[in-house]
Amino acid sequence: MGADDKSFLNDKVNKLLFRFAVPAIFSLLVGEFYNIIAIVFAGRYIGTNAIGALTVEFPIQRFFIALGLLIAVGTSTYAARIIGKKDISELKKIIVNSFILTLTFLILISLMVFVFRSPILYALGASHNTYPLANKYVSIVLIGSVFQALSAVICYMMISFNQTRIMLYTNLIGVSFNILISYIFIANMGMGIEGSAIAAVVAQIVSCMFAFFKFINLSKALHIQFSNKSVLEYLNIDILNQIIVCGFSTFIVEISDAVVAGVLNNVLYSTGGDSAIIIVGVIEKTSMFIYSAIIGISSGMQPIVGYNFGAEKYERVKEVLKSSIKIVIVLSIVFWAIFLLFSYEIIGFFLKDKALLYQTINAFRISISMIPLLGIYYVTMYYYQAIGESKKSFLLSIYREIIIFIPLALFLVKIFGMKGAIIAYPITDGVVILTSIYFMKKALEEEFGIESTSIGMN
Repeated sequence: MGADDKSFLNDKVNKLLFRFAVPAIFSLLVGEFYNIIAIVFAGRYIGTNAIGALTVEFPIQRFFIALGLLIAVGTSTYAARIIGKKDISELKKIIVNSFILTLTFLILISLMVFVFRSPILYALGASHNTYPLANKYVSIVLIGSVFQALSAVICYMMISFNQTRIMLYTNLIGVSFNILISYIFIANMGMGIEGSAIAAVVAQIVSCMFAFFKFINLSKALHIQFSNKSVLEYLNIDILNQIIVCGFSTFIVEISDAVVAGVLNNVLYSTGGDSAIIIVGVIEKTSMFIYSAIIGISSGMQPIVGYNFGAEKYERVKEVLKSSIKIVIVLSIVFWAIFLLFSYEIIGFFLKDKALLYQTINAFRISISMIPLLGIYYVTMYYYQAIGESKKSFLLSIYREIIIFIPLALFLVKIFGMKGAIIAYPITDGVVILTSIYFMKKALEEEFGIESTSIGMN
């Protein structure tokens, strides 16, 4: 903890938000390219069944991303509050315990998924056309899950120390290697879906090595050792629990995407076959670019709120919260307009089949119709997570996908078929936005003791 920490307390809020949010947005966008690259190469060099296979296995990848972010965001959020309190001894313990948790969780769960991959893939909607490809891909890509999680933990940890660019550089390196190796293995060598999986794993290992190299400097500055004696000394169940509690809302948000994808794959396959799964898969991948901007602002806000909350600078917390809402709404409108105007070009990048392309474009435009105001939901949820209000953040994290979307989508699909699933998106978002406004007003009244009318939208 050095002089840079004073920026959390003294810099202008908008300047500070952009410093944290811009790298977070670009990092999330770049991170999404792992899935996008696989889809693009699959559609252009392997075939539409490969897109279907990647859509089927997507919940598995999202599950492992969720596990990584559970620990990464939990560590970052908890650490930011401790840094605000200047407790170096506790900070060392948090860092060591985060590594223990990452290695233990990811290795054990990767082995379990590998052993039971066949029933898992069929449960996620695999058909006789998509299962062989999905099985090959998952069997290889599981190797990279622990490296991907370690990268996330290190990068989010560094954000707590005001080192915001390391995540961006780590993801850029990973994606660059992924594109290069994918082109060599798939386009030139014809290795198919196996080439795509190997490219992803190699990229994850390389990016993890870069992140760990950057982490070494921090560990030296804090005099952290990872010997057996030090690990046993620092291992603390209470800290492990706190990391999980702090990151649980983010985990639920990510795992909800996996649950939604798995449920939709099953329901849509029975109503529209592989084509329906492909359409929804492309919509999910395309939408993630917009969500990356929204979540980037929200997650960029977290360490600033956490630090100031730990330092008991509550008025500054209020200022950060209000500025985050304004920025996320403006940015959401910009991204929404761009994706509406250029939906043909963007979605056409994934699909060659014209009939499938036009179906997907129409469905995509409906599904993102409430995006401009959805950022309020994410800012509210991440805010409660940053200040340690785990119950409220948990409720919000399960509210959108689990409580509202899945039951609504299942009901509407029975009536309207695949169109019902698409209509469920804007209806869900409308309900969630109204609920989030209520929670935001309560936050501004109860936490800051000001009138709800001063939400800052004027």
